[in-house]
Amino acid sequence: MGGVLVHEWLAPAGGSENVFEAMGRIFPDADMLCLWDDSQGRFASERLRETWLARTPLRRSKALALPWMPLAWRMQRGPEYDWALISSHAFAHHVDFGRPDLPRFVYVHTPARYVWTPELDKRGSSATARLVAATLKGGDRRRAHAGAQFAANSEFVRARIAATWGTDAAVIHPPVDVEQIQSRDWTAELSDDERRVVDDLPQTFILGASRFIPYKELDVVIRVGEACDLPVVLAGRGPELPRLRELAAESTVPVTFVLSPSNPLLWTLFSRTSVYVFPAVEDFGIMPVEAMAAGAPVVARNVGGTAESIVDGATGALTEFESAQGMAAAVDTALATVREHRLEHARRFSQSRFATEIQEWVAA
Repeated sequence: MGGVLVHEWLAPAGGSENVFEAMGRIFPDADMLCLWDDSQGRFASERLRETWLARTPLRRSKALALPWMPLAWRMQRGPEYDWALISSHAFAHHVDFGRPDLPRFVYVHTPARYVWTPELDKRGSSATARLVAATLKGGDRRRAHAGAQFAANSEFVRARIAATWGTDAAVIHPPVDVEQIQSRDWTAELSDDERRVVDDLPQTFILGASRFIPYKELDVVIRVGEACDLPVVLAGRGPELPRLRELAAESTVPVTFVLSPSNPLLWTLFSRTSVYVFPAVEDFGIMPVEAMAAGAPVVARNVGGTAESIVDGATGALTEFESAQGMAAAVDTALATVREHRLEHARRFSQSRFATEIQEWVAA
């Protein structure tokens, strides 16, 4: 029957969805399975199936669906697949289609943060979430010892796998659109409205770009701009927008918002910014690599996956984001790096490299 590709729920955008999409290109004949598909057509294909959770109201709330996810995966049955390649950041690694001997290759974005490391994800900080997490940990750890092979997306996640599940993993960094970003000048691909947005931006600016959600810490980007007395541009969209607008109104430097940028606009911002600032503690962090691929120096946190992809003093700077003096020094360090070094370093994380490493892993 060949293989099957498995993912958690599917959203329109996200780093794990990018990985799953890349897996689909690498194995074009494999079936695909997810809990439910809310990707707005991104993964529309006769290859893709959903679990029974997709037919329930639970799909509208990941928090309410969480306790049911392990059951949905363990109940899953299907054809006699030869292998399963599983993209997991919650409980997808529980699936075995009723065959404990099925060769399973689990690509781990993270053991479920809100279960194992709630300090990194506020969704796991409530009393109810902690109670649910306590009931899920034992089964989650047992499934991690049920014969699968694991690959982590970073050394940071590899260490977390060892600490939570008590098992080892290879490390395969996720794919980044390096080849595409470096293929052309994306300014030429902008719409007239997008070109006006770019033309109206300050000549020199600090850029923060990500989803506007709490753990991305975009308020810190504004603080970096204030520390350096440079204008700030925030690109993205999310529930933090009203709070960020309030902070922007009180800031000592101008703050411009670019909402829901297209890829050409985002990549143009990367190429135009003085420094891209990424304060989040990420499992890997694809956007800092995209920024380097477009030529931008990066200031990132010295903890997490970005501490592996950013070379301090060579492609950017790593910092704790504690003091204004420290943040300004990190920006100075990043500005002193060489553009060609950043471009070359980003190529280590390309789509083609990911395809080669995944194929070799599964084939072995």
